Amino acid sequence: MVDLSEQVQLGRSGLMVGRLGFGSSYGARAASYEQAFERGCNYFYWGSRRREMMATAIRNIAETHRDELVVVVQSYARLGWMVKRSLRAGTKRLGLEVADVLLLGWHNHPPSRRVVDAALELKEKGEVRHIALSGHQRTMFPDLYDQLCYDIWHVRYNAVHRGAEGEVFPSLDGQPVNERPGLVTYTTTRWGHLCDPARTPPGEKTPTGTDCYRFALSASVVDVALAGPSNQEHMDQALRALDLGSMNEDERAWMRRVGDHVYGRDRTSSVRDAV
Repeated sequence: MVDLSEQVQLGRSGLMVGRLGFGSSYGARAASYEQAFERGCNYFYWGSRRREMMATAIRNIAETHRDELVVVVQSYARLGWMVKRSLRAGTKRLGLEVADVLLLGWHNHPPSRRVVDAALELKEKGEVRHIALSGHQRTMFPDLYDQLCYDIWHVRYNAVHRGAEGEVFPSLDGQPVNERPGLVTYTTTRWGHLCDPARTPPGEKTPTGTDCYRFALSASVVDVALAGPSNQEHMDQALRALDLGSMNEDERAWMRRVGDHVYGRDRTSSVRDAV
């Protein structure tokens, strides 16, 4: 069992991060995010929906602990000038001068030169410290291993959609942490489907959010698993994963059985693999 309560180095970014990261798209209160920060969870993803609850938490924490925060600002922009505008709008709203990470979001092919150049210009000017890339075309990532502009990869991984185990993880396994990209996984509960009793196979226990985060973090190359808590109960489930640590092989086998059942019963599963 791996202790999940300690921070780890996020690949060649050199950032020290808690094993759980948190997205801004859901409804948890600012106090919940601040509670997570007190547990060492400092990877705050200011992403698809920039909700005020996380913004408030970031501003509150940054007053005294800015150097310990890792603030990720995402941009879906496909034009260089729009990447810059998106980043600056995000940091302005958070009251920050610098984003720790600029995440170039949902690229299923390598980003265009204009997008990369804009990101690198922001980094050169000191407006961002690191550049990350997310996408659903998993086979793209190993080909970008030597693209040193990307310090961090965001890749979908859960017990239903496990393609990253064969398409992404081998490129990172065994590589020195200072040389490989950091790996952050998302959609950990598969949009809540893994925690839905109606989708659980007969005779199997229904996973909780705690189980889903432990499953993702049991993969040796996963540095951070993103959570999207909507309320305090969801936050408590996420933080419980830190107390229990990684899963053993029997637990992982159970999660895979549930995941396979969910995948097989959902006619959209193969489509969702690519979106």
